[in-house]
Amino acid sequence: MEGLTATVRRPLAEVDPVVRQALSEQGFGVLTEIDVAATLRAKLGVERTGLVILGACNPNFAHQALVQDPTVAMLLPCNVVLEEVDGGTRVSIADPRQLMPDPSFAELANEAADRLTAALAAVTAAA
Repeated sequence: MEGLTATVRRPLAEVDPVVRQALSEQGFGVLTEIDVAATLRAKLGVERTGLVILGACNPNFAHQALVQDPTVAMLLPCNVVLEEVDGGTRVSIADPRQLMPDPSFAELANEAADRLTAALAAVTAAA
């Protein structure tokens, strides 16, 4: 899947609060957090590098999309993935334009993508 992605040369624990702040500045809140590495360790005894999924939501965008088509709820919230990689952390965000390719969502998906791209740029600038 194609997404909005950048790698920064800082550990996941340092990047996490920067990502949350950048999302907040663009009108997104974090509704959910899944520490995949901790879950796999606890449930399966599997060790892996850090992997955290943040469920981000911009209430205005979510409302507009749900009014247009309630089945959009299957795509909410927008996943923001922080993954430890050699030398830093990769931040990947689901691209709303890929998730909602229907032309009737184009304006909304483009605006959401623009804000998520701005958040990602702020993360890379802070690194």
